[in-house]
Amino acid sequence: MSPRFALRALGALVAATCAATAMAQDFAVTNARVVIGDGSEPVENGTVVVRGGKVAAAGAGVAVPAGIRVIDAGGKWVTPGLVAALTDLGLLDVNGVEESNDHGPQHSLFNAALDVAPAVNPTTVPITVNRAGGVTRAAVAPASGNAIFAGQGAVIDLGSDPHAVTGPRAFQFVEMGERGGRLAGGSRVAAHASLRNALAEARDVAANPTTRRDDALLTRRDAEALVPVIQGRQPLYVHVERAHDIRAILALKTEFPALKLVIVGADEGWMAAREIAEAGVPVIANPLTDLPASFESLAATQSNVGRMAAAGVKVAVGNLSDMRQPRYTPQYAGNLVALNRVPGATGLSWAKAFAAISSIPADILGQGERFGSLRPGRAGDVVIWDGDPLEVISGPVAVFIDGIEQPLANHQTRLRDRYATPGEGTLPKAYE
Repeated sequence: MSPRFALRALGALVAATCAATAMAQDFAVTNARVVIGDGSEPVENGTVVVRGGKVAAAGAGVAVPAGIRVIDAGGKWVTPGLVAALTDLGLLDVNGVEESNDHGPQHSLFNAALDVAPAVNPTTVPITVNRAGGVTRAAVAPASGNAIFAGQGAVIDLGSDPHAVTGPRAFQFVEMGERGGRLAGGSRVAAHASLRNALAEARDVAANPTTRRDDALLTRRDAEALVPVIQGRQPLYVHVERAHDIRAILALKTEFPALKLVIVGADEGWMAAREIAEAGVPVIANPLTDLPASFESLAATQSNVGRMAAAGVKVAVGNLSDMRQPRYTPQYAGNLVALNRVPGATGLSWAKAFAAISSIPADILGQGERFGSLRPGRAGDVVIWDGDPLEVISGPVAVFIDGIEQPLANHQTRLRDRYATPGEGTLPKAYE
């Protein structure tokens, strides 16, 4: 066995052993700057108590039960785990290596029926690296291959056990706008016709499960996969950037009133913020797009997120340009805080910015009662940071998921440790 595969096998064995022996720990973190994650301000000299894998209490004046482990944070920041609004975690190891990439099929006979859950690999390097960055939960989305519908995304936790998927078939993802037009045949007109036809076929299948129209274009599996969407039981994530495209998607509710829409991208969302807020549709926004990189983002501005939030839109921070590194979202959220110091710009308060990477993405996933904050009853996902979590130089010193302390070592930390102080004979001659 080669050293590389031996290392992988050892890592898998260690992970399996940890998963087998780990149990939810009762513990308390004291003397902390506690961030609940719900948009409220940080609590100085606060305490977090986790029992049975769930948050029992968090805030000021919280009593520590006798007999449980106590961690003195020494004034450090303590927060809920980060919730990544949209990622491809677990679907690929190396983007450029086709054999390791399950993000999006190029020649599949199916589209809406595709389900990422069976392909999510909890031992991929991106999962271990992002866990060490404080990410404890994530939405995993497929990518569109040869049709506007990409398929069904999943909710995962990033714990070091072999069972990552906690919510299969959590949402359906569809490409509209410029890319959707290309996939549908060359224009937005074709994309909207394809979308409406697909939803109409799903409605027909829901009404008559055993009978299909002679002119049906979808496979039965694809049509059946869209039935929960048109019934409002499964959110429809729609990737659009242009303000007019956003308005066109919102108008779908008149034809399909039960749709549970989520807008993804929204570079020009601020221009349609009032309509988005009135429709009660949440947004997963690119955080700091400020240049017209395409014709559908000519009005992009760094104030986009802040302006939408000010209009009453529920906005989570996501990054479609780098979906395998959600550990960078605290930096993006911190930049939104810094925007408040720029004359004429609109950003977010510190507390609202942190909520945009914790409780808000959890709410959008319909999981806000389970995780995303340190409210009582939520999952014991707790992160202790060595500094302000929205500062780029800060990082986690401890991560708990469901009350279980997680290993922070990963491929990157092992490389760092190996090359930080190399000894004689451990490196090739070129390093002497």
